[in-house]
Amino acid sequence: MITRITDGVKISVETIYQPEYSNPANEHFMFAYRINIENMTEYSVQLLNRHWMIFDSNGSKREVEGEGVVGLQPVIEPGNHHEYVSGCNLKTDMGSMKGSYEMMRIVDGRKFKVNIPEFLLIAPYKLN
Repeated sequence: MITRITDGVKISVETIYQPEYSNPANEHFMFAYRINIENMTEYSVQLLNRHWMIFDSNGSKREVEGEGVVGLQPVIEPGNHHEYVSGCNLKTDMGSMKGSYEMMRIVDGRKFKVNIPEFLLIAPYKLN
């Protein structure tokens, strides 16, 4: 598990290769990732937007931006967390992702960026 804390918000990431949704012969490799967002501050925060940079081992790079995560813009109370699972497809059996969330403190509307640590997406057979 990869973890990073930015401005009191802790991001933890786990990845899972999904062979049942992958088709290596057609350069389609599917990965799932589980993200836990923990609010370690004394203020309620809301996740407004996401920004991802996705890298394949063949050198290609994609950027994805949008509102919230999996259709939600969750408010996370102090000491609580929000967890979600999403997915990413690559054209190679190895790659990585990193990014950021735009968050807002509910009490005063102050927006801030929370970094999502870079994490690897690797088909398990590559590790042998």
